[in-house]
Amino acid sequence: MNDTSDEPERTFAAMPPAQGRGFASSWWGRAWLEALEGTALDGRQLKRGRRLAREGRVGAVSVRPGRITAIVQDPDSTAYRSDVLLQRLGEEEWDRFLDMASERSGHIAALLDREMPTHLVEDAAAAGVHLLPGIGDLEPECGCEAWDHCPHSGALCYQVARLLDQDPFVLLLLRGRSERRLLDELQARTAARAVRDPQEEDRAVPAGPPAGVRADEAFAARDILPPLPAPPPLPQAPGPPPSLDTETGPGADVDPAALEVLASDSAVRAFAMLVDALSDGHTLRAPAAELTADQDAVRLAAATRPGHHVLARIADASGRQRADLDAAVSAWRYGGAAALAVYDEEWTPGPQELARARADLAAAWEDGEAPRLRPAHNRWTPVGADAQLRYGRDGRWWPYRKERGRWVPAGPADDDPAAALAGVPADPAADA
Repeated sequence: MNDTSDEPERTFAAMPPAQGRGFASSWWGRAWLEALEGTALDGRQLKRGRRLAREGRVGAVSVRPGRITAIVQDPDSTAYRSDVLLQRLGEEEWDRFLDMASERSGHIAALLDREMPTHLVEDAAAAGVHLLPGIGDLEPECGCEAWDHCPHSGALCYQVARLLDQDPFVLLLLRGRSERRLLDELQARTAARAVRDPQEEDRAVPAGPPAGVRADEAFAARDILPPLPAPPPLPQAPGPPPSLDTETGPGADVDPAALEVLASDSAVRAFAMLVDALSDGHTLRAPAAELTADQDAVRLAAATRPGHHVLARIADASGRQRADLDAAVSAWRYGGAAALAVYDEEWTPGPQELARARADLAAAWEDGEAPRLRPAHNRWTPVGADAQLRYGRDGRWWPYRKERGRWVPAGPADDDPAAALAGVPADPAADA
């Protein structure tokens, strides 16, 4: 291990395999891994990286300001140089950090004990200095030429998490300060603070004019300001949800499968909102009606297509049996909340609605071709057929078919009852 004042660098010998243990026990080590796992787009690559690190395939790790480097071997012994970059703190940021840390002796003592307490990181953040990396801050470079985090850069990051557990000065070096220089600067500032004239602390700083622009000046400049940039292009589809296959296991009360469904649903809903916001006439349309809890449960199941376990949880929360939920999901896919209301609700048309429905039925078929229909409330069932027409409150006709003794939606609505009924397959296999 070396550390020179001209070009600070520390090199750590290759570590033994990490069989049977996690890669981070300290909270700051776990924060490092969260930044990695939240950045990588392909969770499978990180999983391979964890395996390489566990098998001890990461060579000596070199740490210097802004960069960590190691040689990582694949299972077939092919070696790649892998680097991970992290932005260095600027001189002004280091000044703020040193001022903050020198004011609190506990921070210095913690660093000397190779600890990074949460209040040190919080105080640094309050001073505008972010020590720990965030999502997107760890930038990979690898000889395998992958454009995202590959197994090699992932393995390097998992190994560095072990180094951070042992010594948080590794992170501070990566941010731009060696341990020797940092402690020397802290000692100098602490000594200077001790001999500072106490009266200087009491001298008031003269107040200058308030910063900003006068309102009338800002208003007068409205015609000379450049136009706002055009909105970004609409993506082709919702983005994929984040992978939850991470080194850190879920809590006892966390269901990863359900959480993945919610994350996927959030992406789908955000995409739909973006499509609506960028469409013509968006500002002229009234906002959609708020869904009830039951409607939203059906929408969630229809939008995300969850597995059996999560679908059973949704059915239980909505108070529906599984077969009932499956039929409700089919209705939602055919026509949203309006189709779900037709599935759930049996209602009696008033005189005007009934007259309109009968007029639709009379005009739908030529003379002698109309099936014999048995009416019941808003439902007309052809005699001798496993099909049904349901009349919605919006005046449209919805086709249904009978499966295993249950009426289920068979297609979207139509203004023509004959067309709606013609779309009902003769048997369930015809709709597959």
